[in-house]
Amino acid sequence: MFRHWMWRGGLLAVLTLLPSLAWAAGGGGATDIVVVADTRQLAGANFYFSELYNDNITVFAVWAVVLTTACGAVLGVVMDFIMKRTGIDLTKRSIVEH
Repeated sequence: MFRHWMWRGGLLAVLTLLPSLAWAAGGGGATDIVVVADTRQLAGANFYFSELYNDNITVFAVWAVVLTTACGAVLGVVMDFIMKRTGIDLTKRSIVEH
């Protein structure tokens, strides 16, 4: 059993150190990667948000938060309306906690 665990530990150590050995082999330092959205085939709102992502990521993030919040609010109102129509009224619910 001890041999089995030693074999597993050795294999884990080799697999853990293997990437560092490849990195030490050379090839130069890593350069910065620039991530951009391809806007060549886009139009309308897709083009606007892609350009916004490429130009100003902070404003893009604010737009993402605002739109996610708006979608959540709209879905909440729609689901509340549907539940009221089916007879489930969540405004008259009593919470019983022990």
